[in-house]
Amino acid sequence: MKNNKALAHVRALTVPSREAMLKREISVSQFWDNNRKMLEDAWAEWEIDNKDNLLVPDETLLDPRLRQAINDAWENPKKENAVADLWEEIIPGVYTAQFFDLERLAEFRNYLEAAANSKIPARPPYGIQLNRYGFMLDPRSEGHLAAPNFQIFYNDIMNRYMRPIARLLLGTYGYDNQTFGFSIQYNPDKDKDLHAHTDASSATLNININLPDEEFTGSQVDFHDKTTGQTVQTIFEPGKAIIHRGNVPHATHPITSGQRNNLVVWLYGDRMQIPRGGTNSYGSFSNTTPTVDAPENATARQRWSVPDSPKDSSAPF
Repeated sequence: MKNNKALAHVRALTVPSREAMLKREISVSQFWDNNRKMLEDAWAEWEIDNKDNLLVPDETLLDPRLRQAINDAWENPKKENAVADLWEEIIPGVYTAQFFDLERLAEFRNYLEAAANSKIPARPPYGIQLNRYGFMLDPRSEGHLAAPNFQIFYNDIMNRYMRPIARLLLGTYGYDNQTFGFSIQYNPDKDKDLHAHTDASSATLNININLPDEEFTGSQVDFHDKTTGQTVQTIFEPGKAIIHRGNVPHATHPITSGQRNNLVVWLYGDRMQIPRGGTNSYGSFSNTTPTVDAPENATARQRWSVPDSPKDSSAPF
């Protein structure tokens, strides 16, 4: 079947029910696997059909100070401290910074809205409590957002931004070859909170993509400092990101009004390995993730490099 037929074909597909997805019925994986190539072709066709009015996402969407510091560090890793200086430490091992440029964020949200309205079947992140809205972002995930320009942007975020930042702030070098990502939305009447948990990741980057005028109440995030036993509460602000090791316990309070929209991306090692300390008493995915001794300190040049090992073929959920 030619590419120019793909979009119409996938729009006519009967997507598995939410109940079948939540039950992990075999037919669900078969649906995504059997239609993977056609779905990828449809996303490419969708981009071409909308090329005159569709954003091509790239790093100019990101905060100018962060973008400049990142580009300088790639040219000269000795300048990496300028990247670290942009991140405020909330508790030991948990940092926040402006990630998206607020003046460009509406363009990115419009892009995601257009993707959601494309009528191309996409799998929501039903592996977690939030399972009604959002996209899987990584190519290893079933039914991912496979638009070619988006995938270029996603890979740039992971390779040029998240991985070296995580290595610099969290010391994850050696256990960050693999990538994973999804988008989520919190709503008072549907997916409203997330109980205490840790992540099956070496590092988690959680980016709020609410616009400045999209206010919400509730939805505070608690981070538990295991060294002091204290819990610190923070609120996501538009365009800001929080980065932390996956083994940091965290929870989201119920949202009481409005909506909160986030992109969540993970790094982890080959065969789901994460640095030692990733065991979990909070009842999340990471309780089956192999842990290993934390890597030795890497050099600046090593931090600002891209792994050359192959990608895993499976996603965490």
